[in-house]
Amino acid sequence: MACDLHCHSKISDGSLGIDEIIAIARRRGLSALSITDHDAVAGATRALVIGKRQGIEIIHGVEFSAMDPARGRKVHILGYLCDAPDRLEGMCRQINNGRRVAATEMIRKVLRYYPIVPNSITRCASGSTNVFKQHIMHALMDAGYADGFYGETYDKLFNPETGCAYVATQYPSVREVIDLIHSAGGLTVLAHPYTYDSTDLMQELVGSGLLDGVEVWHPRNTEEQRAQLQDFAEAHDMLMTGGSDFHGMYTGKPRPLGCCFAPDETVQLMKDYKYKHGR
Repeated sequence: MACDLHCHSKISDGSLGIDEIIAIARRRGLSALSITDHDAVAGATRALVIGKRQGIEIIHGVEFSAMDPARGRKVHILGYLCDAPDRLEGMCRQINNGRRVAATEMIRKVLRYYPIVPNSITRCASGSTNVFKQHIMHALMDAGYADGFYGETYDKLFNPETGCAYVATQYPSVREVIDLIHSAGGLTVLAHPYTYDSTDLMQELVGSGLLDGVEVWHPRNTEEQRAQLQDFAEAHDMLMTGGSDFHGMYTGKPRPLGCCFAPDETVQLMKDYKYKHGR
């Protein structure tokens, strides 16, 4: 048995609903699952109810987008087992308001290049808290202007450095996010450190006693990276988590639920750590 502690539903930038994700998790034989939508907790709260009916343990989760101001890099922080998730709602609204402003501008720019109907984008984003770049790409694919969510067209439009339609979203600092999760009684885990080149930040946060864990098992991690993260976590008595980072069809390569997972004992270790450290 194994657990997938990183997946996204339609509420953020995934393509499947929570009911479908939990049904797949049950079919896959997963012992536990966490819905970690971007900057949204509604899906995680709903998943608790559905998971109980389906007989699968749900770990309340969220994935916050943040900035490492010292290095000018984006970073993702996973929050787990929050006792008071409602305390996270204000920051979720703040981030999503900023994302909405950026998305509106990106859509305006995309429409200069492609004669698609704006409603086709909002239709693809139905059920989500926002319009994500994947939803824009979905509309372009429907109209025949792209043959995949990622690739040449995506890079032309949304490459952070050269994309002709890219607009940056303003995110809170990583310390703000971590402090908020802790104030809500949750655990903080640095998501996929190598994706955003966050290893320096990881050491800094651990040295300040702000980080509870690191995502060791992730589809983008090489075996060498996984081993390095595992050694780091063990050396600093940190939690090790992992999951598929599931987005359904909104992904560059097939990444089914449970394709990358954390060991079954991970959930109990998280609960023990939370109790021991008074989170």
